[in-house]
Amino acid sequence: MTNQGPATPTATPLVDMRDISIAFGGIRAVDGASIDLYPGEVVALLGHNGAGKSTLIKILSGAYKRDTGTIFVNGQEASISSPRDAKGYGIETIYQTLALADNVDAAANLFLGRELKTAWGTLDDVAMEAEARKVMGRLNPRFQRFKDPVSRLSGGQRQSVAIARAILFNARILIMDEPTAALGPQETAQVGELVKQLKADGIGIFLISHDIHDVFDLADRVCVMKNGQVVGTARTTDVTQDEVLGMIILGKCPPGAVPGPGAVRAAA
Repeated sequence: MTNQGPATPTATPLVDMRDISIAFGGIRAVDGASIDLYPGEVVALLGHNGAGKSTLIKILSGAYKRDTGTIFVNGQEASISSPRDAKGYGIETIYQTLALADNVDAAANLFLGRELKTAWGTLDDVAMEAEARKVMGRLNPRFQRFKDPVSRLSGGQRQSVAIARAILFNARILIMDEPTAALGPQETAQVGELVKQLKADGIGIFLISHDIHDVFDLADRVCVMKNGQVVGTARTTDVTQDEVLGMIILGKCPPGAVPGPGAVRAAA
């Protein structure tokens, strides 16, 4: 069981992925993995390159179609075969590249592909900027550079725009891929504040990160994968950084974690 969420025992997970498997060319990239996520929680997914964490998350985001296993969203079985399906369930992904259009401003990025139109069929720039100001005001009240193309924004400000675009359309589940990669200490702290705001709003976050310090600063739980399998899941308060590194490198599950199928068994 991976169900160690901070919510009450009767709470329903936002996401519950059970026994997920997928193979490429006969090699199982994900092998019987289970993971869950509760409202207002950050779960960090950790492991070396090739451990299966990105593949598992791409199944949730609709980029890959699983071979076996079941996904539940808000307690209901979900059919996710494409990114459009995932968005329909309130699942949004913020990739490391952010996928922003550098030459236009924040409002244009928020509504990219979903632009608001006037009664005459032209772009309603006033309405889009008003909505952008509303969502950014809730997420990052210090953000004021609404007229600037995003190419002129700092890394932390660009993260704000990417996150705002996700939650503007009522995302309840965010997948954040290396959100602080290539950011300085001040911008990393800013992203941390954004994450805290999202948690306060009841949004659940899957965090993929190679920065162990980041993980302990931001995550409520960690789930470690190795060779396509879950080694174990633990609250960050129940394990040390060294123990998590042991899970990643050796597949060794410490006493404070719930072991998964990929945990190395002690010799008899």
